[in-house]
Amino acid sequence: MSDFGVTDASGIANLLGEDAALLEHRCETIPASRLHLPGPDFIERCAAPSDRPARVLTSLQALFGHGRLAGTGYVSILPVDQGIEHSAGASFAPNPDYFDPENIVKLAIEGGCNAVASTLGVLGACARRYAYRIPFILKFNHNELLTYPNSYDQIRFANMEQAFDMGAMGVGATIYFGSENSDRQIQEVAELFHQAHDLGMFTVLWCYLRNPAFKVDGTDYHAAADLTGQANHLGVTIAADIIKQKLPETNGGYSALKFGKTHPKVYAELTSDHPIDLTRYQVANCYMGRASLINSGGASAGDSDLKEAVKTAVINKRAGGTGLISGRKAFQRPMAEGVALLNAIQDVYLAPEVTIA
Repeated sequence: MSDFGVTDASGIANLLGEDAALLEHRCETIPASRLHLPGPDFIERCAAPSDRPARVLTSLQALFGHGRLAGTGYVSILPVDQGIEHSAGASFAPNPDYFDPENIVKLAIEGGCNAVASTLGVLGACARRYAYRIPFILKFNHNELLTYPNSYDQIRFANMEQAFDMGAMGVGATIYFGSENSDRQIQEVAELFHQAHDLGMFTVLWCYLRNPAFKVDGTDYHAAADLTGQANHLGVTIAADIIKQKLPETNGGYSALKFGKTHPKVYAELTSDHPIDLTRYQVANCYMGRASLINSGGASAGDSDLKEAVKTAVINKRAGGTGLISGRKAFQRPMAEGVALLNAIQDVYLAPEVTIA
């Protein structure tokens, strides 16, 4: 139970306010009956028939069997790689306690998360004390921002043997799809994901778009449903077990950018302007849910964080997604408040009244 009163559909609706209509939406695009939905038997239904080694299934079971959401088929993950991705000062100045890696892991444990995702340095600093207490996901590539002028590329910071040796259950990586470096990143991550599976670890891919040309006439299409959906599809193609994606904010990226290939039915039948329908298209591109879609929590905006986090969870769950991976909204505030916010997100997935649209 969270300290914010977000424990059932009534509390969720009260918090959402004018956005409470999200709880009543009915998806008329891709029917829920066509999806492989989260549930207690998800691994047996979707992962077990695949070519994943048995040890990967064991690691996935450890993920889905941990924390407040254990046994539901949903996940709540704390990701803290921002010390590299956004600089340590920008990330941890709001709460300097999190310069200490142990507090990151403690937040994930106290917050009832299924796993904690972080860097080689963070997880390695406290692996012997905590790797058996909560599943570790080692994020092995990053975009560092100390190079001047800034460049935007995901480069490798760790190898799979290091992840295995510290006891990690999974590994994570980012690909900047659409960037000038994406070809190399796809090949590099595909090879490392194969190594991770051989060692028995599951794989999580941050499927982000990155190209200045994706901004057209004042509209940013980096979070367009059609483009992020294709990024998801590329991600599951290189054997990502879990896809991390930003919540869609718009659509029609292919048409606006006038490149690539799409189909009129994507916009006329498979999506609408509704955020749940747009997110369902992201799920569909994850092999109709055979690979789990988790949406990111986004940056901290202060007082609106709780509502935005719960709103994102409602959209993800009702679309057919598997959970949230939320970091800055939780760790850029006192630990007790961060725990309560994580619990509020989890309450959405624990509430049976919040159904698949």
